Amino acid sequence: MRQNYAIIGLGRFGGSICRTLVESGQEVLAIDSSEDRVNEYMNIATHAVVGNAQDEMTLRSLGIRNFDHVIVAIGEDIQASILVTLMVKEMGVPNVVAKAQNEYHARVLEKIGADRVVHPERDMGVRIAHNLVSKNILDFVELSDEFSLAEIRVANPRFFNKSLLELNFRQKFGLTVVAIRRGDGKVVVSPAASEIVRENDNLLVIGSTDEVDLLDEKLND
Repeated sequence: MRQNYAIIGLGRFGGSICRTLVESGQEVLAIDSSEDRVNEYMNIATHAVVGNAQDEMTLRSLGIRNFDHVIVAIGEDIQASILVTLMVKEMGVPNVVAKAQNEYHARVLEKIGADRVVHPERDMGVRIAHNLVSKNILDFVELSDEFSLAEIRVANPRFFNKSLLELNFRQKFGLTVVAIRRGDGKVVVSPAASEIVRENDNLLVIGSTDEVDLLDEKLND
């Protein structure tokens, strides 16, 4: 289901999330106090605006409370990160993800109501580890303790030239295919059941981490 996202902070972490969400077909509002950064994402995000997210009136004027998800990706300013997270939660945003600089920062974010706290350096380590142990998993993002988003290379001929309906990833593996990245670089977002999986395709799947690992094993059979 298509949802809307607001990203506050367009540094390397926030910018990466913005690009990934847009590529998967989501609506994204990008906010940063730097005009240069906003200009960089003007043609990437659905909307990109220059604004001081620490100002409550600015957040209200942007309709932050109407977003399904808000990602607080503010960089080094821990005080700003805490203040903005607190304000968006008080405005009633149902899902707030906040970037933490350290464990102390993470504990404060959790106490003021962040629904998920991420540690970019630690999470990057998880992604690298999965890439090292699997030749099929090209990218891996933990969405929670149980669920993950992964980009998987389809290298097993048994999967070639079959439709998603035939392969039935949801029934067999409990995974949803949210996009197909073709060998020519084309990306098919929210592919239909009739979409054919070809050699050199990569699948972007979402589901439990255990099921992602199971699919990885099957691709090696």
